Amino acid sequence: EVEALHRGGTREIVLTGIETASYGRDFADGYRLVDLLEELNRRHSADRIRLGSLTPEMMTAATVARLRELPILVPHFHLSMQSGSDAVLAGMRRRYNRQMALDAVARLREALPRVQFTTDLMVGFPGETEENFHETLDFVRQAQFLDLHVFAYSRRPGTPAADFPGQIPEEVKHRRSAALIALGHEVRDGILDRLCREREGLPVVFETRGDGYMSAHSDTFVEVRVPTDRDLHGEIYTVIPEYHKDGILYARLAE
Repeated sequence: EVEALHRGGTREIVLTGIETASYGRDFADGYRLVDLLEELNRRHSADRIRLGSLTPEMMTAATVARLRELPILVPHFHLSMQSGSDAVLAGMRRRYNRQMALDAVARLREALPRVQFTTDLMVGFPGETEENFHETLDFVRQAQFLDLHVFAYSRRPGTPAADFPGQIPEEVKHRRSAALIALGHEVRDGILDRLCREREGLPVVFETRGDGYMSAHSDTFVEVRVPTDRDLHGEIYTVIPEYHKDGILYARLAE
């Protein structure tokens, strides 16, 4: 399927699922996600492969050592965290904790210096205290996520958490959501400031055109706009960052 998409002109392909890192657990021969990535790389099956919705326990030292050798894989990972508090993660029955995630981020940053991370974070899970919420804020500062998808816990009848004690009032959820989103923007802007100072080239795939700009995403998942009248849809180019506004990096085409 990947190779058919590539033959049809798709420049970047995203491999994703409800739990992407679980790929291959039902295979008797032990063939797992990293084996698939190595095979796609060996066969030159695509220009770029991106992974979606990973949990941090996948990023062991052995796996990261294999990932760093794959030029087909873009240096961006979306970690489906949900929380930066161990108490909340335990209440959600997650198989990982805060330190496992920070270790994974550090491991990948050492292996892939240009790497960027995005994540999903929930506020207001039953029992989440102010201390737990501030642990999540601290986690975001430490991990330095390029982007956060923030959402509030919604009580669903028939789910275990719907009957958990310590249900959080809606106004508290709204306040925590706003605070977390604001911090996410602050961290993101710091990352974009650095990219503009360094002025290093970013490889992008152009996607849409409008208002005198071509819009794109870099391999590291930075949203980019370039002023041009050319139709560059579906093309890979290197761009040079110039400034950023509202989370978008404005750049020029490299010579």
